[in-house]
Amino acid sequence: MSDPAIVDLKIVGGRVVTSAGVRRGLEIAVQDGKIVAVGTGPFMPEARQVIDVKGKHVLPGLVDTEAHPGCYVPFEKDMTSESWEAASVGVTTWGVHAPSTRLGAEPFQEFVQPEHVVPFSQVIDGAIEIVNRVSAVDVFLTFMLETDAQAEEIPLYAEKWGVTSHKLYLQSMRPELDKYWGGRRAGLGHGFDDGTVYLAMERTAQIGPPAIMSAHMENWQIGRIFEKRLIEAGRTDVGAWTDRSPDFAEAHHVRSYGYLAKITGCPLYIQHATTSLTYQEILKLRGEGVKVYAQTGPAWLYLTPENGWRINVPLRRRDHIERIWEALASGVIDAVGSDHVIAWDPPTRETMYNESIWKLRTGFTSRVGLLTPVMLSEGVNKGRISFERMVEVCCENPAKIFGLYPKKGALQVGSDADIVVVDLDKQVTLEKKHLFTRSGWSIAEGHTFKGWPVMTILRGK
Repeated sequence: MSDPAIVDLKIVGGRVVTSAGVRRGLEIAVQDGKIVAVGTGPFMPEARQVIDVKGKHVLPGLVDTEAHPGCYVPFEKDMTSESWEAASVGVTTWGVHAPSTRLGAEPFQEFVQPEHVVPFSQVIDGAIEIVNRVSAVDVFLTFMLETDAQAEEIPLYAEKWGVTSHKLYLQSMRPELDKYWGGRRAGLGHGFDDGTVYLAMERTAQIGPPAIMSAHMENWQIGRIFEKRLIEAGRTDVGAWTDRSPDFAEAHHVRSYGYLAKITGCPLYIQHATTSLTYQEILKLRGEGVKVYAQTGPAWLYLTPENGWRINVPLRRRDHIERIWEALASGVIDAVGSDHVIAWDPPTRETMYNESIWKLRTGFTSRVGLLTPVMLSEGVNKGRISFERMVEVCCENPAKIFGLYPKKGALQVGSDADIVVVDLDKQVTLEKKHLFTRSGWSIAEGHTFKGWPVMTILRGK
């Protein structure tokens, strides 16, 4: 019989980081996948396994609020490989976003049509089974809504399956404008209008906390005008994709749909907020009492059109990047999420690339693989944010916003033992050997980062 006074695992010798500060000498004891004690040596239990992290920093496991496995290949295939990519950089909880056509529905439809779009109640059990069987990390689902019928079922999703997070891809409201992003190949087969948006927000508000509506804010109806002008001017460079979607096109959606959130009383989560104009609108909404949160991601904190790729919303230029970091440090932006997605097979760099931006395949791989390296190297080590703020925006805030805290995002007694150990001084030049993604390549190959995750523990293992 095992001694009940001896726990499964103890983490010692580290510097524990929370939003409240960095503490030397704290130890973390784990039993049955939960944190059972946090304290100093003389007051801590013995353990069957002791890990001495030798002065490295110990953080809660990261909560990545936005990932898109299953867009272009079956859900199970992407969850199997990409969840390992997430775990490799310290992500222990993944917010998986998907339309109903991309949650394991059979047969897999490469090009989705409106008739393929079904209520999530028809596919959710299969999706949960896949996640439980193959995922290397814990998952919470965010349903990408397309129809009134799906919006009407929002209370059912919460009551029966505990799903309280939903998303609207506002740039895809008119499918005929979606000729580049490949929405039909990403599982989006149905346009919608402001009535669907209103209904979804209304139903979300009726549930109450932690129900929340996420939104991709980017007005592609304005974008088509800029696109036409850019093509006529002969622009084919990556920067043309940025110029196609000017900053006010993002801010316009924030103002318009923020107003609907105000009218309905629906909490609003803005994915990849990337411009100063957007931040002004966010502050206005908060001043009017709207519960609005903002997210950015490693791609927008690090890459510019000159060294990047075509993604949505587009990469911004260097001056915008500094404004994003400032917004993250000051509290305008609440959270960081990877927006991870893998393109259809084969997803190699060579098959995705084209010298013309208008023919380049949208999206680059291994965005989740950049999450922790960018936050450590470009954020903490360059003094743009504190270590405490990194934990707040990558762990605590995401867990709080989506109703997971303190089970997730915390190093407290009773929390899941999700822990990441990082070496703030370790320099790594990114190579293919560091990747777990099925694509086998990263846009940041050859880039050197200072600060690297060296150990991930999920529920004590």
